[in-house]
Amino acid sequence: MSRAPVTLSIVSVQGLLCGLRSRGAETPEWIEAALVDARIDPALLDEAGARVTAEQYATLLSLLIERRDDEGLGLFSRRLRRGSFALVARSALGAPSLATALRRAARTFSLLQDDVRMDCVGQGGLSGLALEFHEPQAAAQNFLHEFLLRTFWQFLAWLHGGRLPPRRFDFSFDQPAYAAIYAPIFPAPLQFAQAHSAVWFDADLLAAPVRRDEQAFRAAWRDVVPRLIVPKPGEHAFSARVREQLQLTIPAWPDLETIAQRLHVSASTMQRHLAAEGTSYQALKDRLRRDLAIMRLTTSAVPVATLAAELGFADSAAFQRAFKSWTGSPAGSYRQR
Repeated sequence: MSRAPVTLSIVSVQGLLCGLRSRGAETPEWIEAALVDARIDPALLDEAGARVTAEQYATLLSLLIERRDDEGLGLFSRRLRRGSFALVARSALGAPSLATALRRAARTFSLLQDDVRMDCVGQGGLSGLALEFHEPQAAAQNFLHEFLLRTFWQFLAWLHGGRLPPRRFDFSFDQPAYAAIYAPIFPAPLQFAQAHSAVWFDADLLAAPVRRDEQAFRAAWRDVVPRLIVPKPGEHAFSARVREQLQLTIPAWPDLETIAQRLHVSASTMQRHLAAEGTSYQALKDRLRRDLAIMRLTTSAVPVATLAAELGFADSAAFQRAFKSWTGSPAGSYRQR
């Protein structure tokens, strides 16, 4: 079975560009050239429902870093030269625990820039990483909060051996209009308008040993920043299993109880696992349909009516309504671009 592609909202692309735009670090022509080279139509930036594949997103991210020699993407008051995050990662290797690794990484990151301090914090049975901003322009970029929390969480997960489930994400800004895109990126309960942006884990988890070494780092971390922040299939274990079962049943699209039986769990247990990862059965089904539709429309000449049947819609009109609700555009217009 081939994997369905992962797609991301155009909001994520706007995030990559927000530092360059707000600080005037690059010209509009420079930014447009990078988008074109990543096979992203610049006109999509103005369409709220537009989406790109994870591959396009990762390509753009790599191009921006390479061409600017800046892993901070213009988000900081000074550049983070290429290799900065690798240096942060290496500073944590050999630590006796994830908590110690996190402290070392936070301290090293503070030496590379002046805009934000990272503090290791505790609260009840939770431990985590909180951001303290010193530069107003950096603090005003929501994407920078998101970028740092996801980057350091994914780095800790890699040190741990692949996965490290967060318990909660806090954000110091108000809930944004695009908050619906957070579920696959931040799979845990979210809190907005908090004193600090932070990611929290069970304290016992951070007492676990570091399982990666320098040899593992050299083998795995060639393109370190995209590896950390681009969502990956299977990143969230239970959601990935449900998505895989759904893909096997296309175009039948069975109900929640049937999928739960296939996974040998009760329906309530499945719902609880998905809620812990910040999603639901219906949301997973809709995202899979959406991603498959985008892939088929942009890589094949399949008629819309045929695609509608493949995805389990009653007719092409029902598919068109769903597609427009997902992307803001009719399927035909999306294909033309």
